[in-house]
Parts: sequence; C-alpha cells; structure tokens
Amino acid sequence: MTIYADNAATTRLSETALNAMLDLMKDNYGNPSSLHHKGQRAKELVEEAREDIANCIGAKPNEIYFTSGGSEADNQAILSAAYYGAERGKKHIISSKFEHHAVLHTLDKLKKEGFEVTLVDVYKNGIVKPEDIASAIREDTALVTIMTANNEVGTIQPIEEIGKICKEKGVIFHTDSVQAVGHIPVDVNTFNCDMLSISSHKFNGPKGVGVLYCRKGTVLTPLINGGAQERNKRAGTEYTYGIVGMAAALKEAVKEMDESIKYVSALRDRIIDGVGDIERSFVNGDREHSLPGTVNMCFEGIEGESLLLLLDGDGICASSGSACTSGSLDPSHVLLSMGVPVEIAHGSLRLSLNSYNTEEEIDIILSSIHRIVPYLRSISPVWEKIQKGEVVE
Repeated sequence: MTIYADNAATTRLSETALNAMLDLMKDNYGNPSSLHHKGQRAKELVEEAREDIANCIGAKPNEIYFTSGGSEADNQAILSAAYYGAERGKKHIISSKFEHHAVLHTLDKLKKEGFEVTLVDVYKNGIVKPEDIASAIREDTALVTIMTANNEVGTIQPIEEIGKICKEKGVIFHTDSVQAVGHIPVDVNTFNCDMLSISSHKFNGPKGVGVLYCRKGTVLTPLINGGAQERNKRAGTEYTYGIVGMAAALKEAVKEMDESIKYVSALRDRIIDGVGDIERSFVNGDREHSLPGTVNMCFEGIEGESLLLLLDGDGICASSGSACTSGSLDPSHVLLSMGVPVEIAHGSLRLSLNSYNTEEEIDIILSSIHRIVPYLRSISPVWEKIQKGEVVE
C-alpha cells in the first residue's frame, strides 16, 4: 500500500483534468496561432481556460498570462517590477527570509545587478508582520514580494494587510500563491496585489504549466522572446493541453473548496494531535493560520533523511521540506528563519495532505512515526547526549 503525503511537492492529476486534456490530444490538437479551423478551435479553448482561471481568482482574462509554472511566474514578476523600478531610480526590493527559492534566488541575481534587498524577519509562528513591511518601505522601494502561504510549514501570511500597505505607498506588490491557489480562497482584489503566481500541479492539474496574474497597468517584461503569444509577453506555442487541464482542475478545486478544507483540516489536526505524545517533538508554524493539509514537525535527536527513508520503506511518501531542495543536506532555511535551532531543524518532517487521503492512511502514518522515531533515537549518539543533558554540537 502506498500512502502519498507529499502534496505540497506535487499532486496527482485529477480525472477531470485528465479527461479535458485527452479530448484535446485526440481532436483539438491545432496550434492556437494557426488560422485554419483546427488552430482557431485550439485558440478558443485556450481563451476559455484563461477566462475560467481569471474567474477563479477574481481577475480579468486579459490579466492572465500562461507560464511553465510557478518558478517562471515568480521570476517574471520580480524581474519586471525590478527593472521597471530601476528606470525610475527605484532599486530597493522587500521580501521575507523564508520565501521559496524561486524568489530568493531571483533576488540574489538582482543584488548582483546593483539592487538592494531587504528580507524581513519571520517569527516563531511562521508569519510575517505587516508592520515590518511598512517600516521597510522606502522612497526607492520598487517591489514587495511576500508568499501567500509557505511551502514548508503551511503558514498563511496576512496578504490583504500587506497588499493594502503597498497600495497606499504606491509600491508594486507580488505574491507567490503557488501553495494557496486551489486550497484556500484567493482573490486578487481582496489581496490588493499587482501580480500573483500560480502552478497547476499543486491543485491536481498537470505539471509544466502555470499562471502569472498581472494587474492591468502593471508593466510586464518578457523573459522569453520570439513569437507574439500571450500579448507579446511570453513567446512560444501555448501548452494547450496543460492550459486546459489546469483550468479544469482549478474550477473543480474552487467548486469543492469548502468541503475539502473541512475534510483535509481534520486529517491534518489528527496528525498534529497524534504526535503530541512523542517526547521532544515540535510542530512548526501556526495551527490557526495554516493551509488545510500541511503540517511540519521536528523530532529532536534524529535526522530527517533517515526518517524519510524508513517511512518510504513503509510505503509512505513524505518530505523534509521543499521539493526544490530535497537534494541538499542543509537544514531548511524556512525553519532556521523561524528560529528553529540547527540541530532540531535537521530532524524535520513535512506531511502534506489533500482530499485523496483517508483516515485509515493517517492511522498508518502515525503508527509508523511512533515506531520509527524511537528506533532512530535508539541508535543515535545525539539522542544519547540529549538524554544525558549534554550539549549537542
């Protein structure tokens, strides 16, 4: 039996999305830029998908730009705002210390080009304070970029308040909503955001396709040049199958959201409550302001990689953090930014659930954790030192 509890990394393709894509692959495979009827039918389907996605997030269709995923959307949003600001003498950008690497690495690139970046603190509960953003804004601030929900600990940020501050200050505001869209209500107008990133495979859509929402009037710089697709802002033949599949998955997710939030939150809470009796275990983040299905915990005295391997041996797919850094042995930058000590951060486990998971699976996960953690501690010299009250280095 395989239990998939790594939905923050990617999700299974829904039947609704799959069927929508298969229909195109069989019959409507034309290039949307072609003038013949096959091409024009493909174009119609792309535009219908654009409208559907816009409706799901409170946007206008002409504010939706298709990308290859969340990382491309983040890159285009940040670079566009930065270069637009630089033309006006504004080369200061504000973000947080626990953003996704698609954001942080883009900011590193900009620092090498002479931009100044302020990364505001993240507190123990994994939430950015709007007042810190307000205090960091300067006359030369070109952009504020803060994620809607964190990909490792699941904490939901006060995006509406941050967006309002940016709007009042006349600063462009971008939010990476990759983990949020399809799981919690997202409305670009309520968020007061100018740009917002989406990735299809996080809500049971296909991989390799995403969206950059860009409010009308906000300047967008193309990363890929060539054809005139996406209103000259993103060249390349549209991934028609993926676009239509993404729209189908998002419509379904939004329609079922209330029921899904209630169901998945209950599963998450069972895990949080279920590990509470394990000595020196810690749940990271904020239980109230959190995504329905994400729970991140640390078990002192063990290595997260060993825990993952043994869970996998039990048929349980989990992670220790972001899928983008799974090859790194360094502790999570997210946990470190929240003040989690290095030696504890090494023993992290992220379980991310969705509506495909069952109560029976949660029972099995908890049983495995309760068996594996004591086993790993029994062979850990670090745990032995902790038990003796010695300093762990």
